[in-house]
Amino acid sequence: MFEHNAGNNYRLRLHRARSVILTNDELVEIRAAQRTFEGAYIRTALGQFSFALIILKIFTSEFYSIGALFAIYGSGILITSLLRRQQGNKQFFSETGEDGLNRKKFRTSGNVVVVLTAFSVAAYGCLLGLTLKLGD
Repeated sequence: MFEHNAGNNYRLRLHRARSVILTNDELVEIRAAQRTFEGAYIRTALGQFSFALIILKIFTSEFYSIGALFAIYGSGILITSLLRRQQGNKQFFSETGEDGLNRKKFRTSGNVVVVLTAFSVAAYGCLLGLTLKLGD
């Protein structure tokens, strides 16, 4: 998931990624992306953890599995945010290929959306199963 020596492999205006000096417009763009994507995932994960804590503190022991499910779901969202951050760190840089040519590297967040969708469907399927099991 994490690349070795990524700071040497990616370039912006012929500077290595780890030593580039960004303009004000580029800084604004990077900060906006971090605020939008990383902040949203972190806030969602914190919301899931809070909801799990409320379930575990207020309700009886028969609801503990539902609280644990929300805690696991929050952890999955945090892991997904790490994946999004790793992809987002590279979106402004170009990559030097094996043939020596510089290519602009841009990827949409489609992979992250697919991972989060699959994780959400699995979590809500488990929630439905646990809710139906409560009546027994």
